[in-house]
Amino acid sequence: MSFKAAGLHIAVIVASLLFCVAADAKTIRLVGFGDSLMAGYQLPAGDGFPEKLQVALKAKGIDVEIANAGVSGDTTTGGLARIDWSVPDGTDGVILELGANDALRGIPPEQSEKNLDEMIARLKERGIAVLLAGMMAPPNMGGDYAARFNPIYQKLSQKHGVALYPFFLDGIVLDAGLKLEDGMHPNSKGVDVMVEKMEPAITQFIGTISTVKN
Repeated sequence: MSFKAAGLHIAVIVASLLFCVAADAKTIRLVGFGDSLMAGYQLPAGDGFPEKLQVALKAKGIDVEIANAGVSGDTTTGGLARIDWSVPDGTDGVILELGANDALRGIPPEQSEKNLDEMIARLKERGIAVLLAGMMAPPNMGGDYAARFNPIYQKLSQKHGVALYPFFLDGIVLDAGLKLEDGMHPNSKGVDVMVEKMEPAITQFIGTISTVKN
């Protein structure tokens, strides 16, 4: 191989590497951080919310990777304890979904709000965008508890200036056909509905990240 040919060969390799780096730099990296609703409780592999959302977004031509950091049974206290190491460096945005187990256990809403507040603050300190997925207290907890619990997501969204999706289970909570036999968790069809309903909000969220990233 001549010196000129060798130089051209090296130039092609370098150009290819730079292209790969540039392409990789455009990939938006999200983490779905939550409880069993995020983890995909009792669902087949690939049927969890983060996995199906990634497929839906890629089908629209959005270059995104979504890691599933859901832990079944997690409360906001548990989430706060693991937020730093469960969300790796290089993450562009987090879909923060926690609070359902707090409400089921009757944990004081003030404590849940404090925990979520701290999680959002820590993520923002790391330069990670947050989309807060809201939850609603179950009816059996009573009106007083709901009046204290339900508004915390809107309050935190306004306080920190982060995106809010008001109710993570929107569209499935009253439809038994979209839930598992426990009547609480979404089945695969239920996840499809959740993805369809939330996808516009996620697309807008990614748009704000892309604007900053580029």
